[in-house]
Amino acid sequence: MPNLTLSHNVNIYYLDENSSGHETALLLHGLGADSASWQLQIPALTPAGFRVVAPDSPGFGRSSGLRKLNCIAELITFIPELFDTLKITAAHVVGISMGGTQALQLALDFPKLVKKLVLVNTYAKLDFSNPRSWPYYLLRWTLIHTFGLSTQAKVVAKRIFPQPEQAELRQMLIAQILQVKPAYYRSAMRSLATFNVSQRLSTISAPTLIITGEKDTTVSPSVQRMLVERIPNARQAVIQDAGHAVSVEQPEKFNRILLDFLME
Repeated sequence: MPNLTLSHNVNIYYLDENSSGHETALLLHGLGADSASWQLQIPALTPAGFRVVAPDSPGFGRSSGLRKLNCIAELITFIPELFDTLKITAAHVVGISMGGTQALQLALDFPKLVKKLVLVNTYAKLDFSNPRSWPYYLLRWTLIHTFGLSTQAKVVAKRIFPQPEQAELRQMLIAQILQVKPAYYRSAMRSLATFNVSQRLSTISAPTLIITGEKDTTVSPSVQRMLVERIPNARQAVIQDAGHAVSVEQPEKFNRILLDFLME
């Protein structure tokens, strides 16, 4: 895995597969995860002719963290420099969960870098008006501030991968989360809680696909509906019987939907 040292002394590790591909797909992972979470998508994208670039976001995986993380916008500042280094003029941008908020921010702040936009189980603004969402958000906030990252990791992994046959996936996610410094993870959670680009969605010009897991209990499908309604000409694909980690739970359906959209 190559790494890039940015001008402000942040080291970014990234996967760069099929560098001779005719177009680039930038894959942005979720909270606590890293570039390895896309291992089921890379074998589908590269044979189709795509160059795949999947970074560990600052502070996650093997990338060093920012000195202080205040907002999601700070997590994408490395991308223009990464593109310059790799001689990428623009890419199809795919982001899941936290990575989806980064993808949205990139499309808004650096629209020329984004050819097509794929937003997976993510949001423009969390809906705290729904009382049914409060217990889980409150639980996560309490755990990370009271019982620490290890307990938080176990609870999150259990919610995302609840089935007995998903035990290996749970352990992989727990291991990924535990690589993050607890204070940095808390900062990322605050940044996600305050993320709000809902009033800017109408300015997105890139063709956009929203992929939703029907049974996502982390980001409600109703919250994801805002993206469909406010981004011009956006479309939505709902994958039945899939939860928040839809790209891992149902990779064949996910990859088919993704490739159909990117290759139109």
